[in-house]
Amino acid sequence: MTEPVLSSRALNRALLARQLLVERAALPLPDVLERVAGLQTQYAPSGYVGLWSRVRDFRREALTEALETREVVQGTLMRSTIHLVSAADYRLLAAGTGPARRAWLQRVQRQALAGIDMEAVAIRVRTLLADGPRRQADLQAALEAEGYPRIAWVSVGQWVELVRVPPSGTWERRRADLYGLAEDWLREAPASEADGLARLVSAYLGGFGPAPLGDIASWAGVPATTLQPIAAGLELRRFRDDTGRELLDLPEAPLPDPDTPAPIRFLPTWDATLLAHARRTQILPERYRPRVFTTRTPHSVGTFLVDGAVAGTWRPERDRIVTTPFERLAPALRREIEDEAERLAEFHAG
Repeated sequence: MTEPVLSSRALNRALLARQLLVERAALPLPDVLERVAGLQTQYAPSGYVGLWSRVRDFRREALTEALETREVVQGTLMRSTIHLVSAADYRLLAAGTGPARRAWLQRVQRQALAGIDMEAVAIRVRTLLADGPRRQADLQAALEAEGYPRIAWVSVGQWVELVRVPPSGTWERRRADLYGLAEDWLREAPASEADGLARLVSAYLGGFGPAPLGDIASWAGVPATTLQPIAAGLELRRFRDDTGRELLDLPEAPLPDPDTPAPIRFLPTWDATLLAHARRTQILPERYRPRVFTTRTPHSVGTFLVDGAVAGTWRPERDRIVTTPFERLAPALRREIEDEAERLAEFHAG
């Protein structure tokens, strides 16, 4: 049987719907984060703005409170980057990505890590954190006092499940320099690697699908050869894109009509919808990619969407949001953008 073909516009609307960018959701924050496969948050405010664009009547205090009550958590996960996820998802995603993260680090830092017993470093860090969270500077100084080079602290997060402990890594205190052990901070039990890999596949398809296996692997930072048998064991539906590539998908994930209207939405830096794995959706037109990602801004810049695609950038400036369209826009569309920018300015002001 020939799989149905999905156009790039159909894939775009599927992405927007699954990322809650067609209609803001009225859901608890852990549910929202599980729906969108987490939010990348190397810069703490990015998580807040990302949720503001996706959650109805979102308040900054709601995320800070969810971090404090341990319903959601920030830690090193996919592609060895910091993500904001639900507490339940953290243990799964950490287990699924851990081996690949360690292998990647040992490969790219082979010379720097030569002669360092990272398992011993991990044991020492667990001991240092046994009585509760500690500052990064204290942990790093303790390791250096025992003769370990700086690379030992930089790398140990791939061997130990460390979480950012609030108030660090929040809107109010953006520097993420207080760390704790996930096993102490969270109530959830550790997960198996197999369960974690299965969650990686389902999380990506639920938040970004339908997609080829290679895009799941690119987002997760896990080899496609590792994910292939996992995907084969899941109940998935299959499509083709207009180039003939196979697309995998969850059985009941939304597939809106390609003509579904897409509202103006503002995205923060680091938003994963713009990364290379989502190219098939054309949410970031290729002619604009060099203006969003540069050597000076590898984290991207703030962007806004018009009809489901990046059409310009935004930045906070004093008490307002300054928008810069990439091309000339109709006056009515400009007014819509400025109205949304005013709402974002109010959110920034608290």
